[in-house]
Amino acid sequence: MVGSMRIGILALQGAFIEHENMLQHLGVETQQVRLSLHLKDLDGLIIPGGESTTIAKLAIDFGLFDDLKAFASGHPVWGTCAGAILLAKDDHSNPPSLDMMDIHIVRNAFGRQVDSFQADLQVAALAHLNGSNPTFPAVFIRAPIINTVGKKVEILAQIGFDKIVAARQGHLLATVFHPELTNDVRFHRYFLEMIPSK
Repeated sequence: MVGSMRIGILALQGAFIEHENMLQHLGVETQQVRLSLHLKDLDGLIIPGGESTTIAKLAIDFGLFDDLKAFASGHPVWGTCAGAILLAKDDHSNPPSLDMMDIHIVRNAFGRQVDSFQADLQVAALAHLNGSNPTFPAVFIRAPIINTVGKKVEILAQIGFDKIVAARQGHLLATVFHPELTNDVRFHRYFLEMIPSK
């Protein structure tokens, strides 16, 4: 039941308020996560868009990084844009990623902020949620792309034949765009469906 869920949004930097608003619109209890104690009793976590290096550095500074990794090993976690970068396989960057999903990311793949755009995506995984709209209006802001995925990773959406923009690996979800900046709640509903029933 959606009403009994409690979803955290990592609130160190970035577009966390927008995710919180979307979840509250769906009747979901939310928790802004800034400290390890905020992870207690959560059913899932969203890591928002923003600056991935800043988010990772703050998580380390606040003693939260290792607890985020431990949480992501056993709970549904969704990373959007910078959050997807943090979930991806560690590219030996500094600060590091959480190294959870078998995906590799190319940062700023579409250019600078001025090159931001919106694209209508075909997302088969949302088909049961589509209603009258067969496409999802994805907002890309200094977006990365997922350039390779491992064998256990399901590709959910692409632009063209080679630009992967959404993927799932079991209980982990990555989108390089910003569903929280639209009025379309279908990706949030899809993530909530990943939460095991109590």
